[in-house]
Amino acid sequence: MRNFLTPKVTVHAHCDLPCGVYDPAQAKIEALSVKACMEKYAANTDADFRSRSVAIKEERSHQVKEHLWVLWTDYFKAPHFEAYPQLHSLFNDATKLAGAAGTKGTQDVKVADQLIAKIDEIAEIFWATKKA
Repeated sequence: MRNFLTPKVTVHAHCDLPCGVYDPAQAKIEALSVKACMEKYAANTDADFRSRSVAIKEERSHQVKEHLWVLWTDYFKAPHFEAYPQLHSLFNDATKLAGAAGTKGTQDVKVADQLIAKIDEIAEIFWATKKA
C-alpha cells in the first residue's frame, strides 16, 4: 500500500499556483486608495465624512499588508532572497508602513507616498524575477 501512495514524479514550483496569480499591483492599488482617503480627509471638515474616510483608509491599509504578505510568503522563495538580499527588509518596511505605525495610524500623505515607493521597489524585483 505504501508504494501506491508514493509519488512517481516529484515536481518543484517557485509558487503555490501557476504563474500569473501574483501581482504587486494589487498592493499598489490599495495603497493608492489609502493615499486618496488621506487626501479626501484633509479636504473635508464634515465629522461623519472624516470618520468614514479613516475607516476605509484603515481597511485598505490592512489589505495592502495582506497582498504584500502573500507575495512575501507565497511567491518569493529562497533563490529570490539570495539574489535580492534587500527583499526581506523591503517587505518588512512596507508592511510596517501599512500598519499602525504607518498609514493606519496617520493622515500624513507623505507616509502613503513612502509606502507606495516601497511597493514600487518590490514590484521592480518581482518583475525582474518573472523575466528570469
